[in-house]
Amino acid sequence: MDINSTSLDADVGSTHNFKPALVLNADYRPLSYFPLSLWSWQDTIKATVLKRVDILAEYDELVRSPSIEIRIPSVVVLKEYVKPQKNIVFTRFNLFLRDGFSCQYCGQGGELTFDHVIPRSRGGITSWENVVSACSRCNLKKGAKTLAQVGFKLDKIPRKPDPEELKNLGRKFPPNFLHKSWLDFLYWDAELEE
Repeated sequence: MDINSTSLDADVGSTHNFKPALVLNADYRPLSYFPLSLWSWQDTIKATVLKRVDILAEYDELVRSPSIEIRIPSVVVLKEYVKPQKNIVFTRFNLFLRDGFSCQYCGQGGELTFDHVIPRSRGGITSWENVVSACSRCNLKKGAKTLAQVGFKLDKIPRKPDPEELKNLGRKFPPNFLHKSWLDFLYWDAELEE
């Protein structure tokens, strides 16, 4: 059977275009929380037909090919465990996630950039320990000055996060779209408050 998107006909017209599936590892935890591990409905159907995943929940909409009719999966679990990445890559996204998507000088969110705590012009390097999230206003005010020169204090000391810490931070920032069938799988391993 050919399962590319041209051979599948969805009953739902153009509304099927945004029917992502939550992808869980073989231990039933999301592959990642932020960004949330999602696959397009086409990739999910392909993985299902190739028997790489099991379907745990479905949308109401159907897709058809000449030889198969299937509900669009909304939650799938991988049949083989994928070992989580141990090394955290130093990216803007991971930096903003570490810093809670807020300026480390004034605490505001919104449009962020990054700032070298010890300016590069003064020997500062680009590293987890010397770069923080900063709003444009604070970054412009600080410029190539030291924290003491502008009277800034850091919200927290910058450091390299470990993979588990970054995963847990990602849980605090749900995506813009959460299907109801995902909720039982997103937070079941979160620590409960007493």
